[in-house]
This record gives sequence, structure tokens and C-alpha cells, in this order.
Amino acid sequence: MSRFSALIGLLSIAAITFAGCGVKRQPQPAVSETRLLLDTVCTVTVYEPRDRALVTGALDLCAEYEQTFSVAIEGSDIWRINHARGEAVTISAQTAEMISIGLDFGRLSDGMFDITIGRLSSLWNFKGDPAVPDAGDIRAAIGTVDYRVVVLSGETVQLRDPEATLDTGGVAKGYIADKLADYLKERGVKSALIDLGGNVVTVGEKADGNMWRVGVRKPFGENGELLGVIETGEASVVTSGIYERQFESGGRVYHHILDPKTGMPAVSDVVSATVLTENSAAGDALSTILVLAGSERAAELTGETPGFIGAVLALSSGEVILLGEVNFRSA
Repeated sequence: MSRFSALIGLLSIAAITFAGCGVKRQPQPAVSETRLLLDTVCTVTVYEPRDRALVTGALDLCAEYEQTFSVAIEGSDIWRINHARGEAVTISAQTAEMISIGLDFGRLSDGMFDITIGRLSSLWNFKGDPAVPDAGDIRAAIGTVDYRVVVLSGETVQLRDPEATLDTGGVAKGYIADKLADYLKERGVKSALIDLGGNVVTVGEKADGNMWRVGVRKPFGENGELLGVIETGEASVVTSGIYERQFESGGRVYHHILDPKTGMPAVSDVVSATVLTENSAAGDALSTILVLAGSERAAELTGETPGFIGAVLALSSGEVILLGEVNFRSA
């Protein structure tokens, strides 16, 4: 498996815009670096202080986390758990923390978000020559999806079902983004931007003193067309959408956000969910949950999420719903 996770999009789903009104001060030149990590384009930009070593260090840390969390890299913590056939595995404190966050969202969503979806997600291929998996294979995989089989004790984890496998892609990229933000702030960074393939974290205030402006892609739009722009201070902005990866077969469109109850792509009125949170791991998981749950349960679910600030839901009807406190301007 060459992808980092079935739930990680290959395209940046939130673009940062730098236009602003009422510029307060002249911004200093930024230091920025881009690498292909986590099967996506990852960029770290630091405005203050202008220190290239900090940018390089943050991306090096991202690469280290990829080696630890990847489903596909032999010897990673997740790979070892998935190949342990139900035996207990000793893992890093960071992997344990990330798994714990995933389990929290499994409970919050009553299993709509489930990190034991690995066997099911591995059946679906959205690259090359995609095809709908065999119905029997899907049924067998569904039987292994249950976050309650994960027994986490300190830095030891065990899957009580030896057939179950983890896919932490729905929370890992956000967790990594949070850790990169911590890395920069601990080293005195006052203004920075982290974009891990669309998981955007703003650190401090924008270099010119204005609010950060994060563009939200229009679902199924062309050439980066925007639905609108979110203005925010320090926060995380994450979008999940059914338009990110999909294919057509037999006159039906299949997308990558899978419902663990049916084994098929989610069916709801939410085609994209952009979530503004205090931390990116929560935004990563919650944006996926909102696409799965639909708009009727959105207010309930966001209200139960620690660190939730606001959300922009794009519906199949073309309507846009705003939840919480989000400063969103339509394009």
C-alpha cells in the first residue's frame, strides 16, 4: 500500500490567501519549505523569526512522524500493531496519544469514525484503475471494524480481534500538524503557517497584523474555485469533502469517505465540511464525522467536541450552513 491512509486526500483542500484589508505593518520576508510527505504536499512557512533551521526542523519532525504512524512503512508503530495478530505491542507515547484521540472520536460519534477501519479501507483503491470491491470482501471487512476492540494501556496496545487493523489516517495528519505547531512555538516562533496537504494550522498572528485568511474550496469547483474565505486568528482549519478522491463505475460515483457500518462511501447531505478548531487532530476527525453524519446531527456533534470553534458545511442542495463562531465570507 503506497498511500499514507485511505482517509488522507492527495490535494490541498484549504488554500491560504494573503490579501488583507487595512494592513497594519510591513510584513518581513518569510522562510518557507515544501516537501512531499504523508503522500501529500506539506509546507511550513515561518514569518517571525526568520530562521530557516526552524522550518527544516519542523519538516524533519513531520518525516519522523510519518515513519512512526504510516500504515504502509514496515516497522512503523501502526504497521507492527496491524501485523501482531492480536498480540500486545509496545508503541511510542505519541502513537498512544494519537490512538487515544481516535478512540475518543469513535465514542463521540458512536462508531461513525472508527480507527479500526483499516481492513475495509484497504479494499478501496482510488488510484490507477479503481474498482468497487467484492461485496463478500466488504462484508468480511465490516465485521472487523469496532474501535472497542482496541485495548490501550499506557504505551501498550492490543487488538482483541486479530483480524482487525488500524487506519489512523483520519486523525494522524491533524495530530502531526499540532505537534509541528508545538515545535515552532516552543522555539519562539511568533508567526507561522503549517499546511499538511490541506490540514492548515496558523501559529500566532499574521505577519502584517491582519487576520489569517483561509480559502475553502468549492465542492466540485474547477481550477481551485473558492466557496469562500474564513478569517481567523491562531487556529486549525481542516476540510473533508467527497469531491477529493472519487471514481465512477456503473453510472455511480464512489468517493473515499467510507461509512464503517455499510463499507460503502458515506451517504449524507454534507458534501464538504470545513472545521475550525483549537487543535488540528480534533478538526481532522470532526470534519470526516460531519460528512458521515449529515447536517441534522452536526450541531449536536460539534457541541460535544472539545476545542470546537466553528464550521462551514456545504450541502448537496447548494446551501451553506455555518455553525459556531466562524467568520466566513462567501466568494
